[in-house]
This record gives sequence, structure tokens and C-alpha cells, in this order.
Amino acid sequence: MSSSIEDPIDELTVTPPKTWATGVPAVTHALEYSLSQTSPRRTMLTLLNINQIDGIDCPGCAWPEDKKRHFNEYCENGAKHINDEATSRRVTREFFQQYSIAELDSKSDYWLNQQGRLTEPMVKWPGATHYEPISWEKAFEVLAKELKQLTSPDEAMFYVSGRLNNEAAFLLQLFSRAFGTNNLPDCSNMCHESTGWGLGAALGIGKGSVSLDDIHHSDLIFLVGQNPGTNHPRMLAALEETKRNGGEVVAVNTLPEAGLMRFKHPQKARGVIGNGTQIADQFVHIRAGGDMALFQGLNKLLLDAEDAAPGTVLDHQWIRKNSRGFEEFAESVRKISWDDILLATGMTLDEIKEVHERVMKSKSAIVCWAMGVTQQKHGVATIREIVNFLMLRGNLGKPGAGVCPVRGHSNVQGDRTMGVWEQMSDTFLDALGREFGFEPPRHHGYDAVQGIRAMYEGKAKFFLGVAGNFVRATPDSEYTEQAMRNCSLTAHISTKLNRSHTVCGDTALLLPTLGRSDRDMQNGVEQWITVEDSMSDVHRSHGKLPPASKHLLSEVAIISRLAIATLGDTYGIPWQDFEADNDRIRDRISRVVPGFENFNERIRQPGGFNLPSPVNSDTFPTPSGKAEFWASRFEMPHVPAGHLLLQTLRSHDQWNTIWYAPNDRYRGIHNARRVVMVNPADLEQFGFRDGDMVDLVSVWTDKERRAESFKVVAYPTSPGSAAAYYPETNVLVPLDSVADISNCPTSKGVLIRLEPSRIPAPGLAG
Repeated sequence: MSSSIEDPIDELTVTPPKTWATGVPAVTHALEYSLSQTSPRRTMLTLLNINQIDGIDCPGCAWPEDKKRHFNEYCENGAKHINDEATSRRVTREFFQQYSIAELDSKSDYWLNQQGRLTEPMVKWPGATHYEPISWEKAFEVLAKELKQLTSPDEAMFYVSGRLNNEAAFLLQLFSRAFGTNNLPDCSNMCHESTGWGLGAALGIGKGSVSLDDIHHSDLIFLVGQNPGTNHPRMLAALEETKRNGGEVVAVNTLPEAGLMRFKHPQKARGVIGNGTQIADQFVHIRAGGDMALFQGLNKLLLDAEDAAPGTVLDHQWIRKNSRGFEEFAESVRKISWDDILLATGMTLDEIKEVHERVMKSKSAIVCWAMGVTQQKHGVATIREIVNFLMLRGNLGKPGAGVCPVRGHSNVQGDRTMGVWEQMSDTFLDALGREFGFEPPRHHGYDAVQGIRAMYEGKAKFFLGVAGNFVRATPDSEYTEQAMRNCSLTAHISTKLNRSHTVCGDTALLLPTLGRSDRDMQNGVEQWITVEDSMSDVHRSHGKLPPASKHLLSEVAIISRLAIATLGDTYGIPWQDFEADNDRIRDRISRVVPGFENFNERIRQPGGFNLPSPVNSDTFPTPSGKAEFWASRFEMPHVPAGHLLLQTLRSHDQWNTIWYAPNDRYRGIHNARRVVMVNPADLEQFGFRDGDMVDLVSVWTDKERRAESFKVVAYPTSPGSAAAYYPETNVLVPLDSVADISNCPTSKGVLIRLEPSRIPAPGLAG
């Protein structure tokens, strides 16, 4: 038990933002944090095994591994994250006797995480103030009883975070559908849901189409709405290879990010004693929400260039053979005015023409994007416009070209492949039903936003979260917390404490599980699991450490035992066999999930295998069988006078909702998190100064939401925009503020105003 750990002191200091990322300081910070969590021996064991062929897949992000792997194949954040999980600290029953749930709820995300690994199942009974121990057998009995007494299977929700492995994800969706519901919200609902809808409509598949080799050898790469230096630092090594092969990079962002400027590779001499590598050849300081207008402008320029020199700019052969809707698209984009495009982007025409010139001289192009694109109201439309841009010059299905959505969680893409989605296709459900002898439900289930509303309104009463931190990852924090408290039962399969464990239904269960780094032994046989990365590579992961407690079960075991307790031998699904041997799960996956044929044989090949994109063979699983141009229309956020457009983001020293230190050293912010970054010109216009204390007030149709006591930091955000860290600012994101079509929360487009703070700063523990 580690209850002596305290929160860092909230004493903001600000230094100039960094102009380069990684280098020796990254190694130093990674080792410092790792050694603060566990012993030097365990630290070295994890670091020398992370992302190796027979090692532990890093839980930190979904960036793929190169075929030629360094023996230190990890980044600063990956090293911190794996050793945060491998910590020697333990949360025991004595800890829960010491702290009431109300006391735990008053602690910060940092404090909760720092207590260490959960060690045995715990329960909070109705009316109780504390968690207390419960046996696994009794815990499954409580869960099954609650599920069986629901009026409808659709009163249950099963939430999945992207840390879950393929085998457990497949079992969870199987259990959910055998139970009778498609209520399978997942973290994709909050991040890349717009990607799935945009690419699905345009290309017929919701995944990327490029490989690492394509990244290395592309002539031109766009990085749109992403910060690889913090969120997936190993991407910088791939971009360094791009630059060394003569490619160019255009960075499109509302903030200048150190990783987009210069990269110092800590494993290369030039990164230690040299100046490193300049990453971005051009930084496009876009106005918030202006990404779609930028690509509309580039598409107009390409059409104009084709008009001026017919047959020399567009790839007419590719367009004729593979696409549909070009004429309607061309007509619509020509009608968009340059005045609108320049207003939306905040750019000059010369700046857009500079990007256009890079496009014109390139033979191949890739567009990479992340949540800066997807978490906008018109996120789906922006992705459609990006695909329009790539199709014009045939930049799909050839080397060095294609679409590249960059995922965050390590297996978020794999979970969706395994069927964790509330709207899986009839083709998938048909295959699942044939394999297991039942008729899966066909009606669509709740996504994350719909599920929160259903819990709040009493339509969903049972919540099971597998990995993740649902309460802190979702929008509209006060509403979401009340929704969870309205449930009759909440349960979480977790490795460590987080805020979701303090927001309880009438009955609440903590079900401790093995981590990615822990060994899983079943009947004396070591088990391993599989994951799928951002580029559709499927590979193994082997835990190397002794489990944190003898009472832990794997996620596969927990789901299997829950299914037995709830369903018994209904449909004859062999849940016990699945718990005993992951190979048996993979055999079933091979007969249900396309691309996984001979799964057990192929996954044993060194490095696993790739799920090839049909796009790369000029095959498009759309209703028409063609790639679909989209007739775009102009859209941009409307920001009234006196307001700003806020984007929530994470600091450098943070993984998902959990921060490891109150620092964001690349942005020059130290020892505080309740800060809001605002352009100096906007501060002057609104009558605020650097260092003022303000409340952030979000404006929406139903009511105003307030995040209190933030310190203003003058920062080079794009004019009219602001930035602040989540999860502290998730309270400002209205539940109903979602992207068109995808229903993804608009966490990168929150309309706010600043008001002088009404109360003193609450400190980090608040």
C-alpha cells in the first residue's frame, strides 16, 4: 500500500516552448519515472522486451514496429507506461479499509494511479461507504444475478478500451451478443469514429491503407491535427526516415508542436550530439476547424492547374477506372469561394499555394490524421475531403501513398476488427451465428454517447467496463458521473485505480486483471495474446513479469467465467475451453473474422502478419464497388465575438486520462494542469493578461458549463482558439455536441468564453 504518495504541488512555471523533441532528456525522464515505480531489474526486463518479436507489445500507442528492430524499441512514453503498469506498488484490502469511496473520489487522477496495482476483487454493496473484499465466485454470482434480472438485455452495456487484446475482445462481443445485446460502446466512439464513417463511405473500409515502408518512401506526407512528439513518438523515427529518403512533410496544426519541428533520435549519434532532423518542411498554423477548408482549397488549385494544362495534373486513368462522382465533386468544390477558405483556415492564399506547389512536384502523397480532425463537428466531411484530395492524383493503392489514420490505444483497431462495435455488419453477425449456433441480435446498440444518455435516463442499468477509465474519457463529466451513479450495478475490469472506480452504481465491483506485462499461465502452459496496430499488422504479445497478485485473472478468464455464470451451457459455447487455451479462441476467430484464416499458424510467424487493405488492389467494398468522390460544401465553426474555440488535449507527461507528472515540458508548462493556452492577441482583445485566473465557460443550447480556476498562459495558439488539458476540461464538452454522422464528441471544437475566476485555485487534487 502506498497511501503516503502525495500530489505534486501546484506552482505553475512557464518556459519557452521547445523547438525539438526527444533526444537525451527523453531517455532520462523515461528512466527516472520507470525507476520510481519499480526495481532496476524489472525496469530493464520490461524495456528490453517491449515491442520485440517475442516480447511485450507496448500498451502506450498503436504505432507499428519496423521489420528491423532496435533492442531499445520504445519511446519515452512507452517506457513510462509499461513500467507504470509494472509498478511494485500494491493496493490491498487494507487500503480500502483506510479510504472511503468519498475520500477516494476527492483525490486526483495522479494520486489514484500512483497507489499501484489492484490485488483482489472488491465490492461496494448498496448503501456502503467502502469497498470490501469479495471472492471471484461470489463476484460472478453477483454479476450474473444482476444481468438475469434485467427487463431486457439492452439494459446492459459492455464498454471496451483499446488496451484489450484480440482474444478477450472477441469473447466479450460473443458474450454480449449471446446474452442478447449489441450495446458495445468502445473508446473508438470518442476518438476515431469519424475516421470509420468517413473512410467507410469513401473507400468501403474504415482503416488506413499504408505501411511503414510507404511512410519511409513517400514524396509528401501531411500530418493533420496530430502531435506525434507526445502521442506516438516512435512515428518521429519513421518521419526521419522519410526526410532522409528525400520526402517532405507538411504539418497542419493549431499549435506549434516540438515534435513537428525537429527530432533528435536518442539511438543515433546525430540525435545525441548533433542537431537532429527537421521534420516539417512547412508548418501550416491552421485556424481551429479549418482543415476541411484547406483541402478544399488544395483541390480547387489542382482543378485549376488541370484546366491550365489538361491531362498533366490529375490522374484521369485512376479516376475513370476506380472512382465515381468526380464531376459532381468538381462542380461543388469550384463553387466554394476563396474568401470563405481563407477565413476558415486563417491562412493567406500564398501559404496555401506553397502547399500546392509541394503537392504538384510530388509523385506520391500520404495524409496522416488524428483527433484534431475526427473530434470536430464536420470531422467525417473533412476525411471525405482528404480522400477527394488523394484520389485526384491517384494517391491510393500505390507505393508511398494512401490514407493513414493514426490510432492512440494499442489495440483500438483490433477490438473493432474483433466485433466490438454497436453496429457490426450482417456479414459479421451471420458468420458469428453460424460458428456458435445462435442468432445474434441485429438492432444497433448504444455507442458511448447514447449509452451515457441511456444510463442517465434509467434505460441502461448495468455497466461493465473492460480496461479504460470511462468516466474520465467521456464528455460532459457531471452528466456522465450522474449517469453512472444511476446504474444498479457498475463493474470494472482493471489493473489500477482510476476515477471510474469512485463513481459507483448501487452495487460496484472492481475486478483486477493481469496487465500486458504479466505472465498468464493456464494449467502450466504459458498463454499469449495478439493485437492489431494502426497499419493492420497483427502480432503476438508475451507477458514477462510474475503477476502482481495470486488473485488476478486474465481478461479472457474473467469474461469466460462471467459467461458461464450468466449463460451456463446456452448454445453450447465452450467458455471453459476458451479460458484454458487462447489457441482455441483464435481457432474460432479464424472462422468468423475475415483475414484471420489459419490464425494460429500465421500468428506464430516472426512478427505476425498483415491484413492487406483492399484499397491497395484497387478494390473498394462500397455499394457501387468504386471509390466515392464526395460533393463537398463549405463548413466552418461559428465563433461569436468574445468567444474562443477550445480544443482539449493531453500533456506530454500523460497517457490517455492519466498523467504521470504535472508537466508539459515540450510546451514549456511545468507544475500545473489547470491552465488554458490562449493567443496573446486574443488575451489583449478580451482584456486578460498572462497569468490571470479565469473560469472557462462553455456555451451550448441547453445550458452553460463551467470549469473553474484556470491560469491563463499566453501561447502561440492559432488566433481565435484555445487549448487546455483533458480530462480536467471534459466537463465543458456537451454530450450533444457531436460530429455529424459519427456521433463522436467534439472535443476539438468547444465554444467557450473566459471569465475572471470566481473562486481560488483548487490545486491539483481537485
